Amino acid sequence: MAPMRTAAPEKAQSAMPDKQPKGPKGYQEVGCGTVSLYDGEGERLDTVRYGRMPEYHKMTLCQELEAEVRAILAVRPHLRLVKLADGARDNWRFLGELDLSLLAGPVETWEVVDFYHACDHLKQAMDLIWGEFSPQGKAEFERLKTLLKEADGGVERVIEHLRYRVKKARGPKREKLLKELTYFRHQRHRMDYATYVGEHLPIASGVVEAACKTLVTQRLKQSGMRWSAKGGQAILTLRSLIQSHRWEHGWTLLRENYQQTVVIGTAEAYFTLPLAA
Repeated sequence: MAPMRTAAPEKAQSAMPDKQPKGPKGYQEVGCGTVSLYDGEGERLDTVRYGRMPEYHKMTLCQELEAEVRAILAVRPHLRLVKLADGARDNWRFLGELDLSLLAGPVETWEVVDFYHACDHLKQAMDLIWGEFSPQGKAEFERLKTLLKEADGGVERVIEHLRYRVKKARGPKREKLLKELTYFRHQRHRMDYATYVGEHLPIASGVVEAACKTLVTQRLKQSGMRWSAKGGQAILTLRSLIQSHRWEHGWTLLRENYQQTVVIGTAEAYFTLPLAA
């Protein structure tokens, strides 16, 4: 959430579906996405980071991520593709519509809900059942968290436990528990964590969370800052190039647009408009 020049901070901004309310009025959501390469043992080798200022349905960000994935698979078509995100509807809409139709052959694809977002929902359910600071609630959360990650069919056992608790609950507590149960029901096909771990696939979105912090928070949210879409995007583009280890190639492209030849008399010199991250 970045502070924008378009409005003054007054009250909390309403959230998108499946998103928690966050950020005062005048803050808008910057889109961040990453494409990472892993070896056969699940160790991360490299990451390309993208950041785009607020835009309807994150259209440009989605186009950039799709182009990145297509370019990689065009060279290495046998790589497995893991689509990893939280439970937000717009993220899975984009990942579900990812266009890989022109590639040479079918791509082995996995869909994974971030394990720690799933654990957040599980923790909220246990707090509703036992109380936020209850030792019983903490112990039950740890037990179900381990089942969810390590047991075959762990998500089904979590769902069964929550279903039982929903039946016993009443009033507002029941409604809130039902919301958490619905989350696991809707995402169960993306929560086979024991299989993912056995296949050495990533199950956590810490890489993109870190990109949000280093691309946006550390630079755009310092004291007194307010941003226009163009000004913020200039910063994000340069920081993305640097953090993706693409500065030299990126700067070559930028220089072609921002460097002009200046002729003074018979001497030829070059003038470059500097940019700073």
